[in-house]
Amino acid sequence: MIKKLFKFVGICIFSLGVMSAHAEAVDQKDTADRLEAIQLLAERDNHAALKQLKDFVAKLDATTDYQIRIDALGDLARAYEDSGDTEQSKLVIQEIKQLAEANKDTDTLAILRLSEVYALRDSGKIAQAIAKLDEIALSLKATKRIEYAMRIEINYASMYLAASKFDQALSHTLTALKLTEQLKRHQTLSKMRRLDTLASLYYTMQNPEKALVVVSEALALTSQVNSPRIVANLRQTQAMALADLKRYPEALVAYERSLQASQEANLPRLEALTLSNIADLYLRTENFVKAEAVARQALKKAQAIKDELATYNAKANIGFALGGQYKINQAMEYLNPVLAHSREQGDKADIALTVGEIGRMLERAKMYREALEYTREEQKLNDEVFRADRAKAVATLQEQFDADQRQKQIELLARENQIKDADLKNGRLQQIIMLLGSTVAVFVGIFVFMLYRKVKQTNAQLAEVNQQLEFHSVRDPLTGLHNRRSFLELMKTRVENVENDRRETDGANPDCLMILDIDHFKHINDTWGHAAGDAVLIEVAKRLRSAVRDSDQTMRWGGEEFLVYSPRTKPQQLAPMVERVLRSIGATPIVVGHHTIPVTVSAGYIALPFSGIPEQQCNWEKAMQFADMALYLGKVNGRNRAYGLISLLKPVEQALPMLEHDFSSAIKENMVEVNIILGPKTEALAPQ
Repeated sequence: MIKKLFKFVGICIFSLGVMSAHAEAVDQKDTADRLEAIQLLAERDNHAALKQLKDFVAKLDATTDYQIRIDALGDLARAYEDSGDTEQSKLVIQEIKQLAEANKDTDTLAILRLSEVYALRDSGKIAQAIAKLDEIALSLKATKRIEYAMRIEINYASMYLAASKFDQALSHTLTALKLTEQLKRHQTLSKMRRLDTLASLYYTMQNPEKALVVVSEALALTSQVNSPRIVANLRQTQAMALADLKRYPEALVAYERSLQASQEANLPRLEALTLSNIADLYLRTENFVKAEAVARQALKKAQAIKDELATYNAKANIGFALGGQYKINQAMEYLNPVLAHSREQGDKADIALTVGEIGRMLERAKMYREALEYTREEQKLNDEVFRADRAKAVATLQEQFDADQRQKQIELLARENQIKDADLKNGRLQQIIMLLGSTVAVFVGIFVFMLYRKVKQTNAQLAEVNQQLEFHSVRDPLTGLHNRRSFLELMKTRVENVENDRRETDGANPDCLMILDIDHFKHINDTWGHAAGDAVLIEVAKRLRSAVRDSDQTMRWGGEEFLVYSPRTKPQQLAPMVERVLRSIGATPIVVGHHTIPVTVSAGYIALPFSGIPEQQCNWEKAMQFADMALYLGKVNGRNRAYGLISLLKPVEQALPMLEHDFSSAIKENMVEVNIILGPKTEALAPQ
């Protein structure tokens, strides 16, 4: 409860994750393939990967390709760190440094210096940390290793975040996200990590809504990558954003999913973090008994991996949970060591936060005299922190002012010397001419400099805006859903990969297309106004997202039409999903201001490939046409229902042309199997 444990950009551990070179010899290729397999295993089970990495590294020798050795050691360091063995991780990093020095690998040595950047940041020297990062970035300017360039961008984002310069942090995060497109391997996995970083940044910028949108986009990629590790991180970010929006039940579900994924991937550090955050959530909702139980689990896990920060955080949560149960003496047995540790660290802001929480706990227990002591200390510490921050700011300004004055004195002396030299050589007239010339040059220089600075600032702002526009160009601005453009891009990629994915033979898990249209939407706009119509669209989008899987992509197709693309859906799950969508949207009226608006949808759906027909003969565009015709059939037959095309009942040569040219006749002549799913019973709107 003292300080929510939070993961954001900037883990100093050395890990590449993507190999950038392969030996030409067959045995070197086999070794490289083996390492890549272990890297993928680490995304699913860190414990098993750690065991294999130790055996793998032990068998490497001087004849092994250098890049393979560097990558393997980097992966081993990260596996140790994730398992909670920080000391062993540091030893492996030293081994990486020695190997890089022996091979004169200046790029890797530069990356290892990022630990210096974080040491400066953690000691509060943000400006020096950024200056050090500038040095490292300059030395890596010509690197061809995309993962190194990406690492620099991520670290810039972390430093600017620490300096509360959110615009710069966002710009560097988006640049890192764009760099994933240049990776040759593990591109989707890397993109998910960068999206998680972006979501974490939005959360820190107190924009939990945007954080949730980005998390949903990342989770939609989980169908392509089996990585409980990244899912655990994404769910963690999702839970924190939901908690900030006071959507506590949903936050708890997200935390539990994060905990399950971290346990599945054998990530004890992340497991301890998640347990602490769950305990904190229970504290926020004043469920002190559950908070104590979960915090004790977190303490046990943190002590097992010897994580000092997680241990003290768990003890604090136990203390505040006991305090909430009015067990003050027991609570202080846990809180006193936590407070002593904070005092030992010397972070006054952290101490103030701790004593403030203790004071409020004592106040709730009606121990006003004791609470007053802690409250006064909190006020005193906050005052000292304020004065220290103010003094630091004044000192910075004074230092800048002094530097400017020194520079002006230097410039003034230089001008005086020029005037004296001119007077000695050319006399009074030449002196005046040179002085005038110098003055004009100064003004011209100032004017040019001002123009240059203005152009530079404008270009920087334009570049940042372009990055953000590019990122959000695939989103509908009203609902936050993907838009038509994003779906067309998705289908383009799908068509290119259709043969590699063997979708025609994957009849057990086809893709599903479902198009939906809000019933009587014109009547809603005419009756309650366009503002109410917009509110209905936003709420329908929210309900639609909640009714489908994280891996499904929901889109606003246009106007009041929506589209759901559900990849690799088992046939027996298709009808329940459609029914769930109809019920989620139509079962409960939408409240807009003082108005209660009943809202239902009509839908058409189809599997792809359809009825075993090769997609070269019935592609996604034709399938969309059939789904749209099915939607229209639902409209004319009463609305609030879905029509699904299940399979052809006649030979494809006979049935398919009939479907294309006379959809209704094809159904009447029993050429196609149709499934009808009725929506929930609700108060009907007047017809349009």
